[in-house]
Amino acid sequence: MRTLIVDDEVYIRKGLISMIERLDKGLKIIGEGGSVEEAIKLNESLQPELIFLDINLKDGNAFDFLDNINHINFHVVFVTAYDEYALQALKNGAVDYILKPVDIEELSVAIDKVMDHCQPLNTLTIANTRNQFSLDKIVLSLQGSLQFILYKDLMYCKSDGGYTSFHLSDKRVFIASKPIKDFEKQLSQSTFIRTHQSYLVNTTYIDKYDKTGYLYLNNGSVIPVSNRKKDLVINRLLK
Repeated sequence: MRTLIVDDEVYIRKGLISMIERLDKGLKIIGEGGSVEEAIKLNESLQPELIFLDINLKDGNAFDFLDNINHINFHVVFVTAYDEYALQALKNGAVDYILKPVDIEELSVAIDKVMDHCQPLNTLTIANTRNQFSLDKIVLSLQGSLQFILYKDLMYCKSDGGYTSFHLSDKRVFIASKPIKDFEKQLSQSTFIRTHQSYLVNTTYIDKYDKTGYLYLNNGSVIPVSNRKKDLVINRLLK
């Protein structure tokens, strides 16, 4: 089966390729890429039968790629960084998923499903999967529960060692036992910007920027901007 790997992390792509070769299940790697643009070009030129597709890519997400394909005649296994609890809430049985970091046994099961049972994606499957992944929200795995937070309601995130607190516009605060860097990639593709090693801020809530190095949010919160991030923040705010 002609197979394409699409993930914005080179080490993930190389790891997948290595494990696929070790499993020796009849897959032939014909190409790899890390962006929506690359995925579109590779699909057109190589005509893969199977794509391992990361959800978040350099210039968009998996569904931006799928929206640009007129005739989808390949199987898809999504590769995602959602934790195992959130993943169970997102699965709908029509498409398979692999969690990062990729486990070779899970990869083996996914390949078997594709080769034995799965049909190529169709428009309905894509729509269902897009809804399941809910790209307008972030899912936190808290003690004993899953917390769904809409981007539009999240004002900022603050890091405290290995924990991250999520501050909402209605004054609720949720604390996840993961460092802020684990959330940066997902949030930065929306309206969020990293202003400091300890802060991710939703730009829609910014009231003003003080050139001494602080952002003022419309609820009165004051967020520091590090010297290293000043130019990035200013350029983002001026767009």
